[in-house]
Amino acid sequence: MSVLNLSLSLIFVLIPLILSKTLRLGLEKDTFIATIRSIIQLIAVGFILTFVFESDSYLFIILMVALMIGAATHNAQKKGASIKGVIWKLILTFVFIELLTQGILLGFQITPPTAQYIIPISGMVVGNSMVLAILFLNRFTSEIQTQKKETELLLSLGGTPKQAIHLPLIHSIKASLIPTIESQKTIGLVQLPGMMSGQIIAGADPIQAVQFQLLILFLLLTTAAVTSIMLGFLSYPTLFNERMQMHKIKTDEEN
Repeated sequence: MSVLNLSLSLIFVLIPLILSKTLRLGLEKDTFIATIRSIIQLIAVGFILTFVFESDSYLFIILMVALMIGAATHNAQKKGASIKGVIWKLILTFVFIELLTQGILLGFQITPPTAQYIIPISGMVVGNSMVLAILFLNRFTSEIQTQKKETELLLSLGGTPKQAIHLPLIHSIKASLIPTIESQKTIGLVQLPGMMSGQIIAGADPIQAVQFQLLILFLLLTTAAVTSIMLGFLSYPTLFNERMQMHKIKTDEEN
């Protein structure tokens, strides 16, 4: 793609700007900032990845993955600000997911141990894990508020914190997993996934592209399940004090 063609694609940014202005949505500034940031960030990442790929150093690979985890943690922690130690819970979850998925991929030699494979796959894994963490934390804090009386009743009747929080926790885990599961049911029928589409546009054999895309789909399914469950079981004990009383939890709107 030439620079001219890329410049012409800004038409797709101009359309939502015009619609926002016409309908007085007030999204012009955010749309403009998002566009500028995406251009700067992606160009910067392009140069960084070129350097990392050429150096083929595991140190730079680790630093790139660490940067991804740091950015994902910073973004997700806003949704769980009321949960004590949420930052470290998120970091632990993201690091575990990364080690688990790359351990399987590299351990079974499913993908080569090179930056070309590790960094893009890690980006998909950490990015998906971040989205799932945000979905879970948002739903979990809401469920806690909604079922607060039921939870306190169970505690007053002698239930343990784990028993009292069981339903809100399970409902939150299930709710955060639904988008991933439902999207996989219609994959290939409603949409062609990004990785598969990118490979096909680049001239790869469609069957080869499908194989890689299936690998990513299976990978993201594990990522979604482990993220929600691990973050949930790391979070719920900090909702109670030593007397087994619930701390006050604020929702995203209250924060």
